[in-house]
Amino acid sequence: MANVEDVDKVDPAEKAGRPNHMTIMVDRADDDGADEDYEQLLKLYEGSFRNIAEGEVISGTVLKVSSSDVVVDVGYKSEGVIAIQEFFDENGECIVHPGDTVDVLLERTEDRDGHIVLSREKAEKMKIWDEVEKAYEDQKVVIGRVIERIKGGLAVDIGVRAFLPGSQVDVRPVRNLDALRGEELRMRVIKVNKKRGNIVLSRKALLEEENAEKKQRTLETLEEGKVLRGIVKNITDYGAFIDLGGLDGLLHVTDMSWGRAAHPSEQFKVNDEVDIVVLKFDRTSERVSLGYKQLHPDPWTDVEERYAVGQRLSGKVVSLTDYGAFVELEPGVEGLIHVSEMSWSKRIKHPSKLIDVGDAVESMVLGVDPQARRISLGLKQIESNPWQQLAEKYPIGSRLVGTIRNLTEFGAFVEVEEGIDGLIHISDISWSKRLKHPSEVVKKGEEIEAMVLSVDPDNQRLSLGLKQLSTDIWDEFFENHKVGTVVEGKVARITNFGAFVELAEGIEGLIHVSEFDDEGGRDKVELKVDEVTSMKIIKLSPEERKIGLSIRALKSDDYEADWESYDSSSGSPEVTLGDHFKNQT
Repeated sequence: MANVEDVDKVDPAEKAGRPNHMTIMVDRADDDGADEDYEQLLKLYEGSFRNIAEGEVISGTVLKVSSSDVVVDVGYKSEGVIAIQEFFDENGECIVHPGDTVDVLLERTEDRDGHIVLSREKAEKMKIWDEVEKAYEDQKVVIGRVIERIKGGLAVDIGVRAFLPGSQVDVRPVRNLDALRGEELRMRVIKVNKKRGNIVLSRKALLEEENAEKKQRTLETLEEGKVLRGIVKNITDYGAFIDLGGLDGLLHVTDMSWGRAAHPSEQFKVNDEVDIVVLKFDRTSERVSLGYKQLHPDPWTDVEERYAVGQRLSGKVVSLTDYGAFVELEPGVEGLIHVSEMSWSKRIKHPSKLIDVGDAVESMVLGVDPQARRISLGLKQIESNPWQQLAEKYPIGSRLVGTIRNLTEFGAFVEVEEGIDGLIHISDISWSKRLKHPSEVVKKGEEIEAMVLSVDPDNQRLSLGLKQLSTDIWDEFFENHKVGTVVEGKVARITNFGAFVELAEGIEGLIHVSEFDDEGGRDKVELKVDEVTSMKIIKLSPEERKIGLSIRALKSDDYEADWESYDSSSGSPEVTLGDHFKNQT
């Protein structure tokens, strides 16, 4: 007879782990039929265990938790031992205790120690794969965390590793995929292959679905004049695109502010929430024009009342250009300080030489044009005009000392004070010399003394003279010579109408062709350049600084009497004897 040990005498812990087991002990020596009974009892014993196969996910009961292992009973002949690390949470703490029920995967029915080989991690992954397949079939949303960027897209953890292609990350191309690392995303499963372990996700598909729903709701309520709250989706040079809820509208840069149209990035950032108003809506093309400044009063409406000509104002420099500086007087209202209005005396080539963006400046209102939305400002008007004081400081006829700053073909510019130049015209450099260029007399950087000829504060002009510092040699000549005086001179140059003769340094007279010779004209008297010859003065014109000369007059003793007689009879003091002979010929 077989001896059957009462099941109630089984160890309580073992009983708790094996609720459906029977423990059978057989003494084969007492009965000849023991072999047959043993086989029957063995079948009965083995039949008491669960019918499980390798690769199956089953539930088990935690029997024991040690520092290294967790013992789990799954209703099989022996317990399974699983490394405790498979039960750790994110903080490294074990999440199971004796008596807990857990799902595990049966990898092998027995190892070298007689234990079955179980895995909780693989069981979890098996469950996740089942959930992923179901999500794929039912088109449900899955949530995953971006692990890293890989070739072609992103690796995402949804319980198992899955692939999110770069083209499926958003409805618009994403330039910086690395920025998504660590973020949780809502996606759809668009491809799954359990055998190959491939899962492909799409966030774009989900966004398109959601945007389509939002867009429909937005289109149903959208109308011109309506104020909406949107999110800045993208910024360009000409404006910002605002997401109104599945539908994008354009906020043009000119509709962002009543003031100067700056770059949109100076006023808005991507993902900013902004209140905007619908300016225009084309339902056919689904184009929406938006406005931001229209939500605020136009500050230019009463600008003339608040900014009077001559008023002094404080503002902040917000922009610099080649032609001036824009100053913000209040939000939406800016004025321009033209480069010509920055200094009375300094030659400003660029505003940055005097002021910088961000500087607080005081200026004066020069003009207001509300229609053109322009305010002209002056910086130099805050200070006294040095040109107004110049006439008092340097009266006409006074002498001053300055430095030659620049030379041109028409004269020399002399720096009298910092930023104030006077002009010595080429005609006021020398009484006698016929100059082709001022550099023949003065040099750049040279310090000279000059006489003040005129001062024009309104046009900021100062005329100076160099020759006025010395006696006029022409005055001396006219004072010491009279008509009829015989003089000698050197032929300077010959022209088709006569010859110019140098009578003294810087003084020339003209012998007209008709005054060459009484008997045959020019052919009888052959004058040569640099030849010294004698002649008579037949005309003196101090006002025009002209001297008429004649060789023919030397041969006529009665010339002076004849000339006086002719002069008195003609009644025209402007006609010379040379002119008379010229007319006769």
